[in-house]
Amino acid sequence: MNYLSGVISQLVWQLPVNLTMLAQSINDPDVVGQMQQAWNNFVLTGQVWALLIGLVIGYILRGLTSYG
Repeated sequence: MNYLSGVISQLVWQLPVNLTMLAQSINDPDVVGQMQQAWNNFVLTGQVWALLIGLVIGYILRGLTSYG
């Protein structure tokens, strides 16, 4: 197994840079801005209230149905 991992690491090391980034497609590198926009949309659409109400009801139901 050690020999196989050594061979694989040597093959990956020898690959050109453009082949190692085949699966990456970056449209907008502003990750923090995208997270802030998603959170604002989550709050504006009222989904945050649905989440909080669901957590409270789930906690109450768990307390009613658990033994002990």
